Amino acid sequence: MTHPYLHAQTHPDKPAIVIAATGETITYRQLDERSNQGAHLLRSLGLKRGDVIAVCMENHPRYLEISWANQRSGSYLVCISSKATAAEAQYIIEDCGAKLFITSPHMNELAQQLAQRLPGRLLYMVGDAAEPYRSWERERDQMPTTPIADQSAGADMLYSSGTTGRPKGIKTALPVDPIETPNLLVQLASKLYALRPDSIYLSPAPLYHAAPLRWCMTVNFVGGTVILMDRFDPERALALIERYKVTHAQWVPTHFVRMLRLPGAVRSRYDVSSMKVALHAAAPCAIPVKEQMIEWWGPVVYEYYAGTEGNGMTAITAAEWVERKGSVGRAIVGEIRICDELGEPVPPLTEGTIYFSGGRDFEYHNAPQKTRETRNRYGWSTLGDVGYVDRDGYLFLTDRKAFMIISGGVNIYPQEIENVLISHPRVMDVAVFGAPDDEMGEKVVAVVQPVDFATAGQPLADELLAFTRENLSHVKVPRLIEFTPELPRHANGKLYKRLLRDAYWQR
Repeated sequence: MTHPYLHAQTHPDKPAIVIAATGETITYRQLDERSNQGAHLLRSLGLKRGDVIAVCMENHPRYLEISWANQRSGSYLVCISSKATAAEAQYIIEDCGAKLFITSPHMNELAQQLAQRLPGRLLYMVGDAAEPYRSWERERDQMPTTPIADQSAGADMLYSSGTTGRPKGIKTALPVDPIETPNLLVQLASKLYALRPDSIYLSPAPLYHAAPLRWCMTVNFVGGTVILMDRFDPERALALIERYKVTHAQWVPTHFVRMLRLPGAVRSRYDVSSMKVALHAAAPCAIPVKEQMIEWWGPVVYEYYAGTEGNGMTAITAAEWVERKGSVGRAIVGEIRICDELGEPVPPLTEGTIYFSGGRDFEYHNAPQKTRETRNRYGWSTLGDVGYVDRDGYLFLTDRKAFMIISGGVNIYPQEIENVLISHPRVMDVAVFGAPDDEMGEKVVAVVQPVDFATAGQPLADELLAFTRENLSHVKVPRLIEFTPELPRHANGKLYKRLLRDAYWQR
């Protein structure tokens, strides 16, 4: 058993969290005391086990302190994107039934709009609180630093990205074990990735996403140190790896691309030899991108495939991946089941919808129909991704089922085309989708974010079309390439492709 309160007893002055932008350090003693005080404050406000807290802020020093207060009070923590509009945030707060909403001065414009939209809710702000918000620290610091009497484990209830409609909360049962009982992620991280008390973990992504939040808390669980970036910057990330001798980090492929696009002299300036585990997930990684990362950082690049729902998980090492390029690994949680359109299992090497059996159960809050749609008649659950397994059980992702293009009766998966285009040195990011076509039903469209937007134009489009013709069959070559200064990509690496695709269909 392990937990921040135990590390506070054995290593009270050890850094639990370091804020990269300012150097502010939160020790394990401070994390323990402040999370206890936070739990007392929640109880004093009438919140009990199973109630919901909503948080909307940047990667603030208080974020993980509040998360640990939630973990000790048996509440559900709903983390809202700091990029959300007032209407989006209001929908989530009302849908989850949050009794308490916590934000920051950085979010004050949004906070003031929400204050008008959320009558009757408890409103708190970290830092210098602006009316009508109450000060989280001022009231928290009046509370005891000892544990609450009815301490019990809480959980997160995170909302899906909403790429196919309004987001829904992903809800699981609250843990019934003591708060210091290692959860499944702690067990896996310790076993697969040697996460230990001496680990230094760099978190370059927003904490309102599942992976950054859960991995940071996992690091604190085992007694390591979290280096928390306020936002991702490729050169800054390399500098932090060198400065703090970072051993572990969680990335998305977009981070890899942006670091690889740095000039060679900049990349070679920083010592990244301390890295032992560079995890990546959240979005498919193009084979050339991963090849370059392994060549640069060595065999420390690990990948896993999982969803916020936690219904299953696969994992693969760099050595395994080199033997099976493009795979996301074998199941380590649940069992992979590839099924046809009727939800029936298909043989190896046959493409179909990816289901998991035997994994964690989940539901979408207030959305029983959406929950039912994720299950087949065997009770296996899917996130809607498409792929196949080889004869050794290694999973290969093809694409999201919702984004499949049917052109002239041929099924085309955009991810394959995106993987080719992103390998071109003049491409920073790319999205491929289907648009209406009178003759073929749908045509392949690519929207490209160039490394240098000044180069956007027909000559670059012709160059990219020629490049795809060299690497793909003619039916997969885009009929149209357009350019954009930046794609609508979430900070967790997921692309809001629906926003792009819908614009073409509405024309």
